[in-house]
Amino acid sequence: MWTRVLGALLMAGCAMAQMPALSSTQTMKDQGAAAATSGESSSVTVAPAGASAKLLTIPSGTKVPLALKQAISTRNAKEGDPVYCETTFPFVVDDRIVIPAGTYVQGKISRVQRPGRIKGRAELLMHFTSMIYPSGYTVMLPGSLDNIPGADKTSMKGPEGTVRQDSEKGKDIGTVASTASTGAVIGGLSAGGKGAGIGAAAGGLTGLAIALISRGSDVKLEPGTSIEMIIQRGVTVDASRVTSRREVVVRD
Repeated sequence: MWTRVLGALLMAGCAMAQMPALSSTQTMKDQGAAAATSGESSSVTVAPAGASAKLLTIPSGTKVPLALKQAISTRNAKEGDPVYCETTFPFVVDDRIVIPAGTYVQGKISRVQRPGRIKGRAELLMHFTSMIYPSGYTVMLPGSLDNIPGADKTSMKGPEGTVRQDSEKGKDIGTVASTASTGAVIGGLSAGGKGAGIGAAAGGLTGLAIALISRGSDVKLEPGTSIEMIIQRGVTVDASRVTSRREVVVRD
């Protein structure tokens, strides 16, 4: 009997001795899990304020003066043809140049309309799609043509910036009048006053026919033509990659 009692006491003592060890082990596990969670949380960092400070936005509605690098004419231009320009004056945001002079601007022709024989004037629509900085840094942009001060006998049509050739009604009237006058002179010399009337009528009809079968003038933009691009939506640029001069690599 005493043997059983002693055995029971020994077993109870062993059990009590193991409980602190288990508690200590569980505490260590909980601390390790907490440390791991803390480590995971600390790995998610917020971008430093300096990174956002390098980003500058070109506002929507910004107008950028450009010079055309190649000739464009509705006579031979096709939809999708590239357009190449270069900025002629720098644009500044927050005392930083974000578009230096000499930056390349690329676009494409969106629509071409030839002049009609009886009615309809030549029209040309283009859009700008990218801007290439002197360093090679390239930014995509939505841009359209806002004004074309360097082109003669053209005007802007509609909100999209369509270039339209001016009307030539005065030119057609001049053609009719000129041929009528020439016919009157020839008729007068050959048959007097009656002949002059007949000649004028014949000459007028000839001039009218010439005006009807002849096309109007095409839109023609020469290299170096001054045009103005407008930014249609805000464009974000990395100020650290904007340079005002082209980098030249000299190799031996």
